[in-house]
Amino acid sequence: MPVPVRQDLPVRELYPELEANATGTLAADGMHRVYYEESGNDEGIPVIYLHGGPGSGSNENHRRYFDPSRYRIIIFDQRGCNRSTPRGETRNNTTWDLVADMESLRRELEIDTWLVYGGSWGATLGLLYAQTHPERVRGMILRGTFLARQEDLDWFMVSGDNRIFPEAWENFIDFLPEAEQRDPVAAYYRRVHGEDEALRRRAARAWSDWAGTIVTWMLPEITATAVDEEQVLHEVLIETHYARNRYFIEENQILAHAGRLPDVPIHIIHGRRDMTCTLSASWALHRALPQSRLTVVRDGGHLAGEPVMTDALVTATDEMAELLKA
Repeated sequence: MPVPVRQDLPVRELYPELEANATGTLAADGMHRVYYEESGNDEGIPVIYLHGGPGSGSNENHRRYFDPSRYRIIIFDQRGCNRSTPRGETRNNTTWDLVADMESLRRELEIDTWLVYGGSWGATLGLLYAQTHPERVRGMILRGTFLARQEDLDWFMVSGDNRIFPEAWENFIDFLPEAEQRDPVAAYYRRVHGEDEALRRRAARAWSDWAGTIVTWMLPEITATAVDEEQVLHEVLIETHYARNRYFIEENQILAHAGRLPDVPIHIIHGRRDMTCTLSASWALHRALPQSRLTVVRDGGHLAGEPVMTDALVTATDEMAELLKA
């Protein structure tokens, strides 16, 4: 099956800025309150946007990947993230809690079926949701797929990126005593979740610096700005929590249960130069899903905000709107 490869110059940009039509919080349990918002056309195709991380959050630009005249755009911050409270909270915070939150939000908004859009960790979450609630998914757009296998985590944290970014890796791994360097996920988890507040913040910053170097390597160098240490700590608390627990799923769970995914249009988009989540993951998913379409963006990296990736993603949402309308 031929795989489309984007090689043209970027032609599509984000849709113009728009305000949310409504915002709210979902009482997920006795502890967590999940922030969500709606924008676009109330009568349009419902789409749920799943942010990456885990641990980051959504922002106003995430609304702009969708034609607001054709989509009812639903965005939410996952448990402990961004505008959801309590920030950085890892108790009652697992992959399956997030899947349940998505389903609760769907019912709250009285949506029958929706398009699932997710990138990186958001793609992981979207796939697991679709395997759990296939009858509620009418289509999927997935960017930079992360399958959350051991090999995917090892590429980022054991042997892979360290050979491509050795100077950044040295800073990251030298933060730890030599005896703990074989398992940096566990070592950083102990520090970030420990009692020493100063050490927690230093470890969170070291983890964030390493991850940021890999994620942003395709972007132009920018002038360093002040870092919100509290935000960094909250994000890394959740990121290490999920990584340490292997994302709360079985090894290779997504591919092993690919047959549970609904027979709906699925468009997978991946940058060939993505050093965070390698193209091999999206390729494996595409091979497991005969109905899927894979677009490889030749000059694309990991981030949706790279111009060539934005072009591919906005094109995909426009094409999906036409397909689902038909």
